[in-house]
Amino acid sequence: MPRNQPTARQRRLGSELRKMREAAGLTARFAAELIGTTPIQMSQVEAGKAGVSEARLRRMASHYACFDEALISALVNMAGERGKGWWEEYRGSLAHGALDLAELEYHATYMRTLQAAYIPGLLQTEDYTRALLAYAVPVRPQADLDALVSFRQRRREVLGQEPARAFDAVIHESALRTRVADRKIAREQLSFALEQSERPNVTVRVIPFDVDGFGGAGNSMLYVGGPVPKLDTVQIDAVHGSFWMDAESQLAKYQTLLDKAVGSALPVEESRDFIHRLAQEL
Repeated sequence: MPRNQPTARQRRLGSELRKMREAAGLTARFAAELIGTTPIQMSQVEAGKAGVSEARLRRMASHYACFDEALISALVNMAGERGKGWWEEYRGSLAHGALDLAELEYHATYMRTLQAAYIPGLLQTEDYTRALLAYAVPVRPQADLDALVSFRQRRREVLGQEPARAFDAVIHESALRTRVADRKIAREQLSFALEQSERPNVTVRVIPFDVDGFGGAGNSMLYVGGPVPKLDTVQIDAVHGSFWMDAESQLAKYQTLLDKAVGSALPVEESRDFIHRLAQEL
């Protein structure tokens, strides 16, 4: 039976199989005949609404003349996933996009983020998150707000997950200085970000107001590395939801923007000193 609500990861698997087929110049109908299935089943697989076995996936790759074994193996692993992550506990109470983000982070090989308005979600304290989410319009029911706060705190656990994955955050001074609540919570938030930056896999850099030549404050994003570069993903938050991008040209663009942001940021130790001074000012 087709899935009614495929996850972003399931849709990504189907999308990659479609890209592979289209690169080979084959129609979905002809490809379905080659692997012994129906056009309807092929459509469901490419939409993420139906699963695909390892044997059939490898037959697809062979017929599509794809010889990138690293990519094929990564797709086989995605197709073979059967376990349910912790985020499934929130299915039915939180938006699908939130669950998809947690799953994306869980399977990341590394993460890079640029944030100019708020502290990155994985570095937020509970009180900071609560104040930030409580500002939404319309006002959320208390139970929904509690679930969202709990969910974001659970997401933070990925930073201690094994194997460790690098988390590289570039934060603009505006995000560090914005008080989403009061001085106490702001001070605790800065201290917590410093504490997290002591993890061997976490790097925090600051872009100060007075740096010259930084015009990228409107480019807040999360870049998530996949098992191979072709499976990287960019996630961008917007007022009406989040956008996910995975076209190779888009990935290259956002990697470049992140590199430019790092080039504008203070070195790691100077960034730590900068955050420490801001916390002392509060």
